[in-house]
Amino acid sequence: MTHSSTGDAGPAYALASHGLCFQWPGSSQRLQYPDLALVAGQHLFLQGPSGCGKSTLLAMLCGLAVPAAGQLSVLGTELPALSASARDRFRADHLGVIFQQFNLVPYLDALANTLLPCRLSGRRRASVSASPRAEAEGLLTALGLAASDWHRPVTMLSVGQQQRVAAARALIGAPALILADEPTSALDTANRDRFLELLLTQAGLRGTSVVLVSHDPALAARFDHSISLEVAP
Repeated sequence: MTHSSTGDAGPAYALASHGLCFQWPGSSQRLQYPDLALVAGQHLFLQGPSGCGKSTLLAMLCGLAVPAAGQLSVLGTELPALSASARDRFRADHLGVIFQQFNLVPYLDALANTLLPCRLSGRRRASVSASPRAEAEGLLTALGLAASDWHRPVTMLSVGQQQRVAAARALIGAPALILADEPTSALDTANRDRFLELLLTQAGLRGTSVVLVSHDPALAARFDHSISLEVAP
């Protein structure tokens, strides 16, 4: 991925990797990935067919998986060098993650789900502009979830509404990087485009980088950079 120079000091990177590989335990096959260099505040689209390792790459970027080889820096931190508990803490403090199945807490309402990162991370809580509740309500409003739905259990919300809650949860506390795994796969074209517009707009207001994984190449035009992954032979 190419990027332009921003001066002698060089840009700050949200992501940088070199020679990154992943190998499942007991398998002889390795997934090999292109090098990444994503300037902070910019957005990256990762596309490719099923089986090419998109979700595995995202798992390494958020510290849920460890590469077999190569170098990986996330927000200036060599993530694979950290212990599992330190990676968990780093993820809670610095990353917003939108999972494909959303991973919302079923017994909490929409507002409580959105507030979770501020309960789990003092850093995220200290980063809110007013109070955590005010920021959560502002995000849910900006993302199009009506106030009448804020106190409904998330299991009673539509897929599109749950998706908005997942995005608000990822954005609260201004994490420096959001990682999204196929977040639009269950949406029709109109709702897909509206959701992406809302997500990238809110990220831009916070100076947050977004890395989004999808099999849908039509999304690439909305991102600063795009990388296509191939299925290993």
